[in-house]
Amino acid sequence: MNGYLARSRTQGMRLIVTETFGAILADVLIKPDGRVFLMRSDTKLRPKWIRHYLAADLQCLFGEFGGADCPVETPEPGRYRMQRRRYELDVRIVETRPGPQAAGLFDETKGETP
Repeated sequence: MNGYLARSRTQGMRLIVTETFGAILADVLIKPDGRVFLMRSDTKLRPKWIRHYLAADLQCLFGEFGGADCPVETPEPGRYRMQRRRYELDVRIVETRPGPQAAGLFDETKGETP
């Protein structure tokens, strides 16, 4: 899977997860207060899984919710690894585009599923 992440300190994080050929598997928005909005999902990933695992891992890696249950390793710059009970997550940052993000990316009213 591949993913595209937009982050804003004031508006939250938006992650779009795609499969190899570009189809969107999940689109999730996490507000700074921790509320999770499922903007879009594919039948291959259940909404419950996206909310409880994908969103939690995203908050663990890039949010302000780290702690004992957030076992993140950084073996090299731009790479994050996390071992969970049933899976391992290996995230590699391949491109960064600093600067303001489009406000529409963080509008929870524009999703398919509230």
